[in-house]
Amino acid sequence: MATFTYTPDYGASYEVQPTVRVSSFGDGYEQRQANGINTQRRTWDLKFSVRSNAEADAIEAFFVAQAAVQSFDWTDINGDAGKFVCMSWQRSRDRYNLNTISCKFKQVYEP
Repeated sequence: MATFTYTPDYGASYEVQPTVRVSSFGDGYEQRQANGINTQRRTWDLKFSVRSNAEADAIEAFFVAQAAVQSFDWTDINGDAGKFVCMSWQRSRDRYNLNTISCKFKQVYEP
């Protein structure tokens, strides 16, 4: 399994969207139940700014090699390790030999 080792910029943020089943009844009454055992999946918004062409090429090559199909190991900025997929990324060439890559990492649960 591949490991993503590049450090994102400060200001990285994540969203947690718990997975729940909701049963709605009359008069607004609802029952909620956790759906599965891993219900607190995180999606990270990351940015890698002021990166040389070589480093930006390496980051992008990593994403291309995984192709949003194979997961990779990554330790987030809170120090929590997990498995993730990069579902999308954007690259901009800001100046000569200076690049920015913005991406989303989605946490996955698999062996």
